[in-house]
Amino acid sequence: MTKPLGAGRKGNTGRSDKALDHRLRRLRAHTKAPIEMAGEAEPMRRSVALDCGWGQLIFAQTYPNNQEIIEALREEADNQRDIAFYVRDPHVLLRLAPGEAFLDPSHTYRLDLSTYRASRRQPKGFFIRRLASEADAKAVNAIYAARGMVPVAPDFFWSKRDSRSLTYLVAEEEVTGDIIGTVTGVDHHRLFSDPERGSSLWCLAVDPQSRHPGIGEMLVRRLAEHFQARGAAYLDLSVLHDNDQAIRLYEKLGFQRVPIFTVKRKNPINEKLFSAPIEHYDELNPYARIIVDEARRRGVHIEVTDGAGGFFRLSHGGRTIHCRESLSELTSGVAVSICDDKAVTRRVVEKAGLEVPEQIVAGDDAELEDFLTKHEKLVVKPARGEQGRGVSVGLTTMEDVRSALEKAREVSDRVLIEACFDGEDLRLVVIGGEVVAAAVRRPPCVVGDGRKTLRELIEQQSRRRAAATGGESVIPIDEETIRCLASTGHTLDTVPAKGEEVLVRKAANLHTGGSIHDVTEIVHPALVDAACRAARAIDIPVTGIDLMVKSPTMPDYVFIEANERPGLANHEPQPTAQRFVDLLFPQSRLQGAH
Repeated sequence: MTKPLGAGRKGNTGRSDKALDHRLRRLRAHTKAPIEMAGEAEPMRRSVALDCGWGQLIFAQTYPNNQEIIEALREEADNQRDIAFYVRDPHVLLRLAPGEAFLDPSHTYRLDLSTYRASRRQPKGFFIRRLASEADAKAVNAIYAARGMVPVAPDFFWSKRDSRSLTYLVAEEEVTGDIIGTVTGVDHHRLFSDPERGSSLWCLAVDPQSRHPGIGEMLVRRLAEHFQARGAAYLDLSVLHDNDQAIRLYEKLGFQRVPIFTVKRKNPINEKLFSAPIEHYDELNPYARIIVDEARRRGVHIEVTDGAGGFFRLSHGGRTIHCRESLSELTSGVAVSICDDKAVTRRVVEKAGLEVPEQIVAGDDAELEDFLTKHEKLVVKPARGEQGRGVSVGLTTMEDVRSALEKAREVSDRVLIEACFDGEDLRLVVIGGEVVAAAVRRPPCVVGDGRKTLRELIEQQSRRRAAATGGESVIPIDEETIRCLASTGHTLDTVPAKGEEVLVRKAANLHTGGSIHDVTEIVHPALVDAACRAARAIDIPVTGIDLMVKSPTMPDYVFIEANERPGLANHEPQPTAQRFVDLLFPQSRLQGAH
């Protein structure tokens, strides 16, 4: 009788029969087509590891012993995050490889689908559907990056679109067609003939820029209804123990905590889950954290010197650099001084050949009236200041100009008046002389539901923006908001019709509730060149150059200002933090990072 492959001997690789058998089982688990109509008596498949693009989902209950689960985790690919789920005895498993694996600090929640009842509530302003195109896949990947999740190659999603065991749902905004949320589901019975007929939820993510409430809830509900219709018994998920917002949502929907454990491999992606926390890390805002996280991933030493202020010190290879978010010791005091005074910035870049709007310093009323008559629409802004404080846009009357001047003088004694350039607000991040990211910043607006007043809608949206940005972005209800509403015939007590979109501020600053939309791949080369020339003229290694443009795909622009401390976290999925740490510590670049 012919011997089975590898039986009774070691192969040329020196692996034992047991190891070879394990690899064969893994190969079969990966290559065997998902079971389409598995019967109750069909035996459960063994050693099942599902490739999810971001890593392998290892179903521990299908493995014969803990050693084989450890071996499966050891096969984790670079820049992936494998997850061993349904580990029965994690204390025993971790004893086999204490230096390689760790118990994930997550809770497991379960929804009993036999008692789950669908909600009558319907999505407003968006709808839920299956992932259907490569454009959908790219949008999902962008949301992953914005949420700090492991990215997935878009063609992976597309290759799995007809999978019977994987389900990808997306939330699409009705007006724009943008993808604003996503969730992944796994059908255990179709994957490995699970006798318990289970299912699980993974990668729930909502675009932090979205203005619609309830996206995450509707994605979870649709996935639950999908698996309920398939006859699944339950829906499981894993959530970090300190993700209070997500846990509140799941418990609201009827999920209950169950004693199921998850084990992961110690790798750079997971480091903050298993290593000692950085002292004062929780005090840092998202703009500091994105840099600290990237530095930690590379083995750069971090010392938080003033968490509330966003200050930290990075050390690597004998070099130490002090930073405040994206402002480092590499930026000179002269460059900071140029950026700090908008009139000086304008003169510097104008000498470098950039297009600038006509500008005057606020003086007597006669000069202001002549300037308004000439340009019809004005911008008032403090000569010094940041985060959009004191800026008023689109002023058309002297009454509005005088009111805006009073507001601007609360920020700076010297106030600038500029001709208003109609178009979009474009931010280009320049690091080391190259544009790393480009994004259009749009002013905040709300969508009516036919019931709530504009005040209520603004407060609701402001809470969502604050939650999505760690408190960095809120929509103030002030004179600028009231003026903007009045220009379209609204007040704070107006109840807009269902689906009506109302602009609530004209400035697109993120700190006052604006949203940001990545355009790096389509930005016109003339705009890239203008940003690089501005950075060279200021002689600054890291900056955010703001231009007003007709369109990011067209060459027309006027220069607005330069920011010496751009918020890198606003530009994911572009590799802003990676390029920043590259600039500080070139020798720390990770293999395959470029």
